[in-house]
Amino acid sequence: MHDPRPAPAPALVPAPHRVAVPADGGRLALDDRTVLDAGPGTEGTARWLRGTLGAATGLPLPPPGAAGADGRGGTALRLRLGGANAAGLGPEGYRLEVTAAGAAITAGGAAGAFWGAQTLRQLLGPDAFRRAPLPGRSWTLPHTVVEDAPRFPWRGFMLDVARHFTPKDGVLRWIDLLAAHKLNVLHLHLTDDQGWRLHIERFPRLTEVGAWRPRTRLGHRASPLWDERPHGGFYTHDDVREIVAYAAERHVAVVPEIDLPGHSQAAVAAYPYLGNTDAVDAAPQVWTDWGVSPHVLAPTERVLRFYEGVFEEVLELFPGEFVHIGGDECPRDQWRRSPAAQARAARLGLGGVDGLQAWFTRHFGRWLAERGRRLVGWDEILDGADAGGAPGPGAVVCSWRGYAGGVAAARAGHDVVMCPEQQVYLDHRQDAGEDEPVPIGYVRTLRDVHDFDPVPPALAGTEAAGHVLGAQANLWTEVVEDRRRAEYQVFPRLAAFAEVVWTQPGARGWEDFERRMADGHYARLDALGVEYRPPAGPLPWQRRPGVAGFPRQGPPPPA
Repeated sequence: MHDPRPAPAPALVPAPHRVAVPADGGRLALDDRTVLDAGPGTEGTARWLRGTLGAATGLPLPPPGAAGADGRGGTALRLRLGGANAAGLGPEGYRLEVTAAGAAITAGGAAGAFWGAQTLRQLLGPDAFRRAPLPGRSWTLPHTVVEDAPRFPWRGFMLDVARHFTPKDGVLRWIDLLAAHKLNVLHLHLTDDQGWRLHIERFPRLTEVGAWRPRTRLGHRASPLWDERPHGGFYTHDDVREIVAYAAERHVAVVPEIDLPGHSQAAVAAYPYLGNTDAVDAAPQVWTDWGVSPHVLAPTERVLRFYEGVFEEVLELFPGEFVHIGGDECPRDQWRRSPAAQARAARLGLGGVDGLQAWFTRHFGRWLAERGRRLVGWDEILDGADAGGAPGPGAVVCSWRGYAGGVAAARAGHDVVMCPEQQVYLDHRQDAGEDEPVPIGYVRTLRDVHDFDPVPPALAGTEAAGHVLGAQANLWTEVVEDRRRAEYQVFPRLAAFAEVVWTQPGARGWEDFERRMADGHYARLDALGVEYRPPAGPLPWQRRPGVAGFPRQGPPPPA
């Protein structure tokens, strides 16, 4: 007897804009005769499908007309750009249709075709996320129509590789994990007080000295425990070129961050003249502790020329539009003790050393704009805007101290990426239980992240809301020492965040998200080998007994 009930919606994450599943429950079989017919502009997606999906399924997916691939009796996967089915989708939108006649992805642009392919992979089941085929598996797609496009153009994740270094292969893995969740920005935090991670040919001591620290505190800075092993590492130019090319194939932009004028102790350790030498007794070492270092850059022409040289190499390696300069947490104490800094502030007419950070920001904002790039910085780059026009033309503000900086920036006409600490800092603990490893910050549960909205009420419905490019989840790694620990902190919360930035608010709900995670997405993460936090709490080997954190009590303050 025919079952009139509709087939259940597939467990897609993030939730698409529209899904239609016919009641017949039909499925399209894929086998060795299945061909992959890629139209112009979809060649990159076809390479990815043959490499990634081909590895998981064992299917060759040859093009039509290839030897032994005449398609007789087989199915076809078709990739196309443009046409009537792509009308109104935008460059990242797609339509995926699976019928008895085959599967077709029609997209508004190359990125849309790739996101459609990611949805197709999810529809094949969790084993499509493995690196080799399992015995006895057959491959089918449910008859389905998916129409989809993202809510925001900036769907980001920040990985702090300065505090604990992530080797190149680990970065490539993160790119794949972002792409699997339709996230399209990887922000690499490359420099800080505890390490400099990018080789600069004209300033080799930045990595000879600045990339290594003699030991590392275990846990929060109140902890008495130390790892006495040296820690460090850096990326060569060719490493970066590989990372950027790998990401581009997956439609992920890599945004580099070179911190200034604060968070610069590793650079000053390598080249002491970058610091305020008249305000300190001796040059520092690369910092072994956590927190905010007092060692900031000196406001000299020599320092400007040094960092212009650094950024010249950065621009050659990272071809994208955006370059992050940090700009956060810059103490003024050394400038206040430095006669040279005081004299420079007076010559610039800044009314005191507090204006020096805005001076740094304006300089590099103009310098980058002259080269066709856009400065990105944490919301402190707004400091001094009233006095001197910081942060410069085309600057983008990453609002981390709540929503307020982003609201002010958007109202002033600046583009904004929302990443409030109270909402999407993934180094914050996921539960109040005592078994959470090295608990930092406020409790931010999976549901808390899913409830986050990048457009705050103060901007909703206003013209300024159009300046919200999207949002970004951040992982700071002071107490995140390796890949397993990082994946525990990030997942499954990154799946919830991906839904926030991809899916329109009316198309997502918490109970449905929980169902889709349970019905399919946890199994995908298992197949990928992701060491996520289980819903029931940390497994024994995910705990860190005896390593002190810094849990903050009560609900986080309003964003």
